[in-house]
Amino acid sequence: MDAFFGLGGMLLLMALGAPIFVALGATAMIMIAIEGRPLMDAAAHTVSGLNSPTFVAVPFFVLAATFMQKGGIARIIIDAAETWVGHFKGGLGLVAVIATTLFAAISGSSVVTAMAMGTFLIPAMVARNYDRPFALGLVGASGTMGILIPPSLSMILYGLIAEESVPRLFIAGVVPGLIQAMLLAAWVMFYSRRKGYASGVRATREEFIRKNLKAIPAVAIPLFVFVGIYSGYTTVTESAGVAAVASMLVAVFVYREVSLKDVFAMTAEGMKAASAVSFIVMFALLFAHWITGSGVPTKLVEFAIGQDLKPWQFLLALNIVMLVLGMFLDAIAVMLIVTPIILPVLGPLGIDPVHFGIVLIVNMEIAFLTPPIGLNLFVLSSISKAPMSEAIRGMIPFVLIMACFLILITYVPEITLWLPNRLMN
Repeated sequence: MDAFFGLGGMLLLMALGAPIFVALGATAMIMIAIEGRPLMDAAAHTVSGLNSPTFVAVPFFVLAATFMQKGGIARIIIDAAETWVGHFKGGLGLVAVIATTLFAAISGSSVVTAMAMGTFLIPAMVARNYDRPFALGLVGASGTMGILIPPSLSMILYGLIAEESVPRLFIAGVVPGLIQAMLLAAWVMFYSRRKGYASGVRATREEFIRKNLKAIPAVAIPLFVFVGIYSGYTTVTESAGVAAVASMLVAVFVYREVSLKDVFAMTAEGMKAASAVSFIVMFALLFAHWITGSGVPTKLVEFAIGQDLKPWQFLLALNIVMLVLGMFLDAIAVMLIVTPIILPVLGPLGIDPVHFGIVLIVNMEIAFLTPPIGLNLFVLSSISKAPMSEAIRGMIPFVLIMACFLILITYVPEITLWLPNRLMN
């Protein structure tokens, strides 16, 4: 009963506007003290969790995303993508999907991807007579791939809390990410034909070569990360460091969108964002320590076994709960709350933690699109100066597509597990 009281108090703090780390940390410390457990043990457990080489990757990936967002990378990738598909019916919509997929593999963040891409794509789509709600919905839904296509900060956080292999999580997100991109592209083609959106102009050969050559340094960064990790030459942390340095060099010396005097300010901005993530992770580990010792996971396991729940029934109920939570809580908060409670149940039900991690991340993607808390809604409404009602209206068909995608990922685990099992076993 105390544990449920604590969870209720935490949700109340979040509803009142308390930051995630405050709600998690205050709840954990108060409940540990009430239960008479030593706070020193909780502190030692939290510090031990932070003393992880994987955790060091977080500030580097955040720093890389900062340089990518401000270094002109988004515009260059959009220009390159347009030379491939811009001449098709609804070509600018297809450009949005392809360019966002590529940028997602660089940024690791849904909000950064939506902001960087939306700044260029939404005005361009409106100028070419695309419906603005459609443009908002497309960029918002495409932007969510920032946390699904690796490298992903959300996967690193999940890996830390679940003590799961981050490289395995990264490779597990590749096929689902490509399927999401194909679903969005299929809807763009269908909707564009239905609305009669005009085709763009086919790029000349010289233009095609020039714009694609210019995009190679940007696209090469995630390739270096993958090759380094999966060839065994670098760890996740070392690859993150390479990505941060490479992003800075590309932004400053290749595209020259950032001057040397801006590097210090941008590094400080990135470290400020990374420190916020660090606080969240620290208190999430403390919360996980409390919830594990509270007996809630054990009771949940006993309930699942006692009710003879099948894995598909459990996942269905869990998806519904996470979708509802995602409407009212920040997506990261949902992951940090749900993960330590649910992890002990996965083994007895035969659910792979890597598969569950991808299901959880797809739920987070939908949470970025759903009111009243969906961050991509606020970001795109702000940069396009569109009313929130218009952004919500534009998201509706894409949320339905994402819901179908969630069902597919949930009940066909081979989509998630085939590639990591093939490459990493």
